[in-house]
Amino acid sequence: MTKTFLGYEREEGRVGIRNHVIVLSSVTCANHVAQKIAQKTETIPVVHETGCLQIAQDLEQTRRTILGVAKNPNVGAVLFVGLGCEQTPVKEMAASIHDKPSKYVIIQESGGTLQAIEDGISIIENMKQNIAGLQRKEFDISALRVSLKCGGSDFTTALASNAAVGVASDLLVASGAGVFLTETPGFPGSEHILAKQAKNEEVAKQIYHIVEFYWNEVRSQFHREITDGNPSPGNFEGGITTLVEKSIGTIKKGGTTPIQGVLRFADDVSHKQGLWIMDTPGHDVYSVSGPSGGGCHIALFTTGRGSPLGNAVMPVIKIVGNPETFKKMEEDMDINAGTIITGEKSIEEVGREIFEMIIDVANGKITKAELLEHWEFAIPRIGSTI
Repeated sequence: MTKTFLGYEREEGRVGIRNHVIVLSSVTCANHVAQKIAQKTETIPVVHETGCLQIAQDLEQTRRTILGVAKNPNVGAVLFVGLGCEQTPVKEMAASIHDKPSKYVIIQESGGTLQAIEDGISIIENMKQNIAGLQRKEFDISALRVSLKCGGSDFTTALASNAAVGVASDLLVASGAGVFLTETPGFPGSEHILAKQAKNEEVAKQIYHIVEFYWNEVRSQFHREITDGNPSPGNFEGGITTLVEKSIGTIKKGGTTPIQGVLRFADDVSHKQGLWIMDTPGHDVYSVSGPSGGGCHIALFTTGRGSPLGNAVMPVIKIVGNPETFKKMEEDMDINAGTIITGEKSIEEVGREIFEMIIDVANGKITKAELLEHWEFAIPRIGSTI
């Protein structure tokens, strides 16, 4: 079994598997300019709907995520684009990046949209030249950080794709890598199972706490239950009948190793080895964006009904459990775990196939989502919008 990969060494000792140049908006008002700069320079736009009129932990989470994406080791250079009056100042953020070229454009200082775009294009072209000569080097797979998410689930997701990802997760942990299970609202009904998997009582308490938070949040804000919105209509159509049933499948992705702790959305994962939970919403884009802001290299995304989802800075490996969906959406899927349903392969065999695909992608193999330029990204809000 492969134990090394070829990655890009960053100045602060971290390792990337891509050498992306990104154009990162600091606030919604700057999204258009960021997208135009990226379009004209054939780079990746990272835009979102936050960055202004936020307070307390809501603002802190937004700043942490934006900076985390910029610091993600898959990013070789970053251009911040700001309006100039937001709560996420680009001068300050650009100055805090030390392991790669980092510059900024402020629309108000440039004098408007068109000049800001021209300024950004000039900066990007110089950045491209600065990082063009960077070569891949050999690293142990213990350097990899991999996140886990399922979406568009049906009855095959738990039986096939999630079960196989659990095998891959165990292999990654055994190799010294870090694995991060997301989507806390998908845990209710199985939190006691996760708590038993926790490395100690304190981590078990953290798991119960984050699940209870979502129950209480929905009850206090809407006077409803999580189960009124989860499972989704598509889950029901796909044969999932209850949230408990869905959650049992959801947690399979983490495998069997002890859970080391619970992290906030976009917390730094650089030095985290073993299996962890990252507390994210269940929304697919959020659940993938959080780990990208934490520094993960790759996401494993399982599905039954199909999803084209990708991420702006992190390759997303799509693993489908339903063989019929693979036939219909092969252009979006990387691995057909439906071979477990048809009896062609075992869970263990597909799990090892996923593990080897992770190494291939770390070495530069392009995923379907990357090929189709699925660059989804979003930052969730905490509390009221003001």
